[in-house]
Amino acid sequence: MRHATVKPHYHEDSGTWSYLVSDPGSGKAALVDPVLDFDPKAGRTSTASAEQLLASVEEAGVQVDWILETHAHADHISAGHWLKSRLPGARLAIGQGIRTVQKTFRPIFNLGEHFPVDGSQFDHLFGDDEVFSIGQVGARVIPVPGHTNDSVAYLIGDALFTGDSLFMPDGGTARCDFPGGDAATLYHSIQRLFSLPDDTRVFVCHDYGPGGREPRCETTIGEQKRANVHVRIGTDQDQFVRMRTDRDASLSMPRLILPSVQLNIRAGELPEPEENGVRYLKLPLDLL
Repeated sequence: MRHATVKPHYHEDSGTWSYLVSDPGSGKAALVDPVLDFDPKAGRTSTASAEQLLASVEEAGVQVDWILETHAHADHISAGHWLKSRLPGARLAIGQGIRTVQKTFRPIFNLGEHFPVDGSQFDHLFGDDEVFSIGQVGARVIPVPGHTNDSVAYLIGDALFTGDSLFMPDGGTARCDFPGGDAATLYHSIQRLFSLPDDTRVFVCHDYGPGGREPRCETTIGEQKRANVHVRIGTDQDQFVRMRTDRDASLSMPRLILPSVQLNIRAGELPEPEENGVRYLKLPLDLL
């Protein structure tokens, strides 16, 4: 099995890890879960973090063929659309479950019938277990619903990008109380990931430094099975569902959920300017 080279980038404001994944032999690459900076107090966007990814691409001398989203994130805005406009030939992709997420949130944001819910905002919708490649490194899409309907993990060579389904072992697992989420479904998704070889490298989408430690992004399937604080070998489904249900009930809504989901179901594309030249987001009141 060819190994992919993985370069992580940490977005401190949202605790997000983005990745440049490349095949040195062919010079082909992918970007996973890129972030568009957003200041909710000022309503101002910035491409500073995305520009750092572009600098890494240039430094590595690779060609980006894919921009991969693990799901329509609720805690940061995707820079996928912006990056696609600056990376000729790159295709922006997500799992086919995005169509269900779009159908759920179109009425919440009152986007109207003109807003398509067929996933056409993306260049490619991956089917379950679809195979593709990064140069000569084989890749596979693993459906991991439970956190959201559209959650997928990407296995690229021996490197697994889990999205929000698994955090670092001391961080546990993703919440399941968003529309379309289900703790029992997430449990089964994680068991599927646990069937991979123990030495599979695992790269998480978020890390918030539990206990004050420095943020980390890489672990292994074996370490997750031994030490994940929410689900490890021996944890049964009922235990996990009880834990996840109780924990989720204590969590507040993510700080950026309203701008993030609103834009991420559009593949990160900002709304068209109105007649005064200004773009606007919607803020549903007393609904969620």
